[in-house]
Amino acid sequence: MENKKYYITTPIYYPSANFHIGHCYTTVIADSIARYKKQQGYDVYFLTGSDEHGLKIQKKAEESGVTPQEYVDNIIADAKDLWKSLNIEYDKFIRTTDDYHVKTVQQIFKKLYDQGDIYKGEYKGLYCTPCESFWTETQLVDGKCPDCGRDVNEVSEEAYFFKLSKYQDRLVEYIESHPKFIQPVSRKNEMINNFIKPGLEDLCVSRTTFTWGIPVSFDDKHIVYVWIDALSNYISALGYLSEDDSLFKKFWPADLHIVGKEIVRFHTIIWPCLLMALDLPLPNQIFGHGWLIINGGKISKSLGNYRDPREYISEYGVDAIRYYLLREVPFGSDGTFSEELLITRYNTDLANTVGNLVNRTLSMLTKYFDGVIEKSDVKTEFDEDLINLVTKTEEKVNNYMEKLEIPEALDSIFDIFRRCNKYIDETTPWILAKEENKDKLKTVLYNLLESIRIGAIFLNSYLPETSKEILRQLNTKETTYESIKTFGLLESGIHINDFKPIFMRVEKKDE
Repeated sequence: MENKKYYITTPIYYPSANFHIGHCYTTVIADSIARYKKQQGYDVYFLTGSDEHGLKIQKKAEESGVTPQEYVDNIIADAKDLWKSLNIEYDKFIRTTDDYHVKTVQQIFKKLYDQGDIYKGEYKGLYCTPCESFWTETQLVDGKCPDCGRDVNEVSEEAYFFKLSKYQDRLVEYIESHPKFIQPVSRKNEMINNFIKPGLEDLCVSRTTFTWGIPVSFDDKHIVYVWIDALSNYISALGYLSEDDSLFKKFWPADLHIVGKEIVRFHTIIWPCLLMALDLPLPNQIFGHGWLIINGGKISKSLGNYRDPREYISEYGVDAIRYYLLREVPFGSDGTFSEELLITRYNTDLANTVGNLVNRTLSMLTKYFDGVIEKSDVKTEFDEDLINLVTKTEEKVNNYMEKLEIPEALDSIFDIFRRCNKYIDETTPWILAKEENKDKLKTVLYNLLESIRIGAIFLNSYLPETSKEILRQLNTKETTYESIKTFGLLESGIHINDFKPIFMRVEKKDE
């Protein structure tokens, strides 16, 4: 059977000197989806990276007294360290300063120019430097940038333009005939009603008033507009227009672009039109998620609500942070981050539901059977309900993940652990031990341990360290995704490994 392919991307990130928990959200989501697809047998390619050109980078470098390249080099090293701290397993980290990317962008620009989709003219209009965005007067909100609310500047310069208007009708037709292309639906409606149907204007795609960018190969006083540069990373990373385009042939079109809602416009209007002009297929889906806010506002150092994510990881563990981001925030909507909510989730779900269950079960096995897992043919009246829930979990998780309802998928996995805790209350193994009903006690402990094994394998996509540690403590070799489909594969006669609580309760702090 031919191996299934899956190409997932996050946006490439503007190099920030202060990464906060909000920066981590998209990448943790993408990492979990990539891991999930790998578990299912897909050949996955997960791309992330950094968007390193533009006027704001040049200005920040000048303020810091270094070259733009030195400025971004320092920050990218920190970004890669953060992704490592979060247990992110990407396949490629692209930098828009990479030589191969620069060459590909220049080739794309020349190709579009040669075929008449890019032409030379003069730009007069409004530009927001922080957002690297051009705006018309009617698009402003109270005279300011509609995205960030900051001032815009009038600019006038010779420029190249991309014939965005040429592809308007084709883009509308595509969006309407592919209902899953832009998700959630609210983002699709916003793009159509607010940006596309009022009319697309040709896009200014070069600048001459600063130098930190990719030079237009045939007119080097111009540099390529940063969004043409940035969006092209999704195909340059795969070797498009290079001598070795095997990855491009294998993985394009992308299955999923995950982006923040503030850049949906670029990904669902400019990017598809560029691809149409290049005669390339469009990505299968672009999903615009919401923002992670803290105490009712954005996270920022100036507001005093900023902490480096590695501080949280050091204090609570990487999987606690991953769990909060994946479970607490409805994917597609804005979500709230607070340390108080993090601790509540940690204690309720991780320490109580999972940590206490695993430690309690292994302690009983050690106390009653010297840590040896044994099967028994004797049944209890509660076995069937537990086993049915466990065996139906895969279908539930698959259905939720297909719709990118990640909190719901994770919650259905935790249903296994919650049901195990209820099963303990129902079967009262401590009473069975007193009654010396050893065969029934073996059955109860085996069913608990087998349910925990299957739950741990499910968790690998979301909480990989927790999954790995639970399976290590169980000392089982049945750790494949395929093994979750059969209840009862946990080996009888094996001795569990040394164990300790995976999650310990933490005390709440004063906010």
